[in-house]
Amino acid sequence: MLQGKKIVLGVCGSIAAYKSAVLARLLIKSGAEVQILMTPSASGFITPLTLSTLTKRPVLTQFEKPEGGEWNSHVDLGLWADLMVIAPATANTIAKMANGICDSLLLATYLSARCPVLVAPAMDLDMYQHPSTLNNIARLELFGNQIIDAEHGELASGLVGTGRMAEPESIIEILENHFQEKSALAGKKVLITAGPTYEAIDPVRFIGNHSSGKMGFAIAEAAASQGAQVTLVAGPTNLSIDGSVNLKRVTSAADMLKVCIEEYEDQDILVLAAAVADYRPKEISDQKIKKKGDTMHIHLVKNPDIAATLGAKKKDKQFMVGFALETQDEKSNALKKLKAKNLDMIVLNSLNDEGAGFGHDTNKITILHKDNNSQEFGLKTKQEVANDIVNEIIAKIK
Repeated sequence: MLQGKKIVLGVCGSIAAYKSAVLARLLIKSGAEVQILMTPSASGFITPLTLSTLTKRPVLTQFEKPEGGEWNSHVDLGLWADLMVIAPATANTIAKMANGICDSLLLATYLSARCPVLVAPAMDLDMYQHPSTLNNIARLELFGNQIIDAEHGELASGLVGTGRMAEPESIIEILENHFQEKSALAGKKVLITAGPTYEAIDPVRFIGNHSSGKMGFAIAEAAASQGAQVTLVAGPTNLSIDGSVNLKRVTSAADMLKVCIEEYEDQDILVLAAAVADYRPKEISDQKIKKKGDTMHIHLVKNPDIAATLGAKKKDKQFMVGFALETQDEKSNALKKLKAKNLDMIVLNSLNDEGAGFGHDTNKITILHKDNNSQEFGLKTKQEVANDIVNEIIAKIK
């Protein structure tokens, strides 16, 4: 379950930091990618060299890179991670997390993280039971973090009680269970289209649209995070995606249809999020067309409708999702597409909604089902919208 997962491991200044080396080693053996962040005091208990040797990555402790000129971006780290684990988490760091104090790279990454965060406390028994610590842990849980309870046993002080950091093997099991619960699409094959298509006029000009591909790429990431085997067919875009997704880049509508037909047979779910050009030039000049006169006429012919083509081939076991970007009679037009193209679900977004459509990092959607049920969602980031779409699919195929 940890194969290919990106884990940020936070290490705080505790005698239990020696267990972080074991935890890092187990994560690497499980196939995870591990980036370790240390608080300034943590290096007094275990050296960054030890941990970087285990993970084959530099351990990050400061915002500034030692060579200068660049900085370690807590934002990028927070976006990169599938999961953040802070083990050991001291009373000091837990208090800062609970109150939004941001005085280290680790804490800045925690506040920036969009992924789940798991916290494994480690401290002496009286510190662990102090009302302020218990209150801070309760606040972290209220924020949505998961606490990996400290264990009972002999402590560094020589006392016996609860406060020992959970054993690395126990933490690995908890992480595996976490991803198991997040694998509703395990064993499913998902084909997703994204981005625009470019239809050539001549070697330097084309007909296209303003689609960035962000929505389709976000859906691919959301489906992959649920354990799906994802193939993403993307038109021209500068976006990239995790290597666990099978990315196939195309240019024209004909290219996209060809790849989709090659791939669709074994797919369980098809999500057609690409903004495919409706028309293409009938003839493509093999030389750059020279400017002549005040007007220019291009004879356009209709492109194949990818959704309709695949909808006609759709098998009973396949679940197919289309998209409708409308400017008028939005719901009526989307329902017509839903039925005409044999879709199971269609995602409607309107260019009349501020922050929705092309070129934004946000979107506002309404999901319509073939059973006439519908659900409206507020304006959200495209990552959040992607999760909503994938969750709707999961609910329908169960």
